[in-house]
Amino acid sequence: MTRKIGVIGMGHVGSTAAHYIVANGFADDLVLIDINEDKVNADAIDFEDAMANLPVHTNITVNDYSALKDADVIISALGNIKLQDNPNDDRFAELPFTSKAVKSVAQKIKDSGFNGIIVAITNPVDVITSIYQQITGLPKKHVIGTGTLLDSSRMKRAVAKELNLDPRSVTGFNLGEHGNSQFTAWSTVRVLSRPITEVAKERGLDLNALDKAAREGGFNVFHGKKYTNYGVDTAAVRLANTVMSDAHTELAVSNYREELGTYLSYPAVVGRDGIIEQVQLELTDEEKKKLQISANYIKTKFKESMA
Repeated sequence: MTRKIGVIGMGHVGSTAAHYIVANGFADDLVLIDINEDKVNADAIDFEDAMANLPVHTNITVNDYSALKDADVIISALGNIKLQDNPNDDRFAELPFTSKAVKSVAQKIKDSGFNGIIVAITNPVDVITSIYQQITGLPKKHVIGTGTLLDSSRMKRAVAKELNLDPRSVTGFNLGEHGNSQFTAWSTVRVLSRPITEVAKERGLDLNALDKAAREGGFNVFHGKKYTNYGVDTAAVRLANTVMSDAHTELAVSNYREELGTYLSYPAVVGRDGIIEQVQLELTDEEKKKLQISANYIKTKFKESMA
């Protein structure tokens, strides 16, 4: 069975995702879409120039929405990163631009007859994921945002550095909005096969500082190079591969939680049918309160964007 991925938006994020896919042979067919035709055509040629030196081949199609009809996954990477360069470090600064652009793109996706899984990176990702679902009419379980899959990774990096470990040796989740109202759910985090709360007491770890490091990690990268790409693209392509291989992997991604009435990040089992099962965590009362605050914020911004 051929594996087909669409990438919409070929800026820093989209082109990095596409390169990761091409270099590793994650798709047989790749559809690249961008309003800047010179840029997307140049990227396509550049990828084709790389293929003689790769162990894999990828067929590339450019700017053809109809080619998305039989795609397994579409990765939405469109945006205007310059709008993020604001003193408040607010991901919602992009919303007036991205909400308008995504409404147009979502309609074109719908018109193509696409019936696969959408993976949204576009910020603010929880609101954008909601817009994609509403306009395409795809089942909620088939529209997923990368959400705090990235922020959970940033938390694991921060914790692992403190303990001189590989970040893959840390488990647990950041929850809520992929933005300023997210938080590390320390009740879910385990390290050295024990709850981190126990290890923190023994070794003098400052969990508040580590939570801040995870939440602000993206802005530290952004201030250094005016965009982020490697971390989020690794998360997005992992999510696409999880879908295509029907892996049934538990991941903290932006998915629609009925009890909260919104898309936000919470662990779910992901496979070929999108969100296969939603996990129920035993959160502390404080964590439940933080999750509700995050949900309310996303819902308010979604209503504003659809008004």
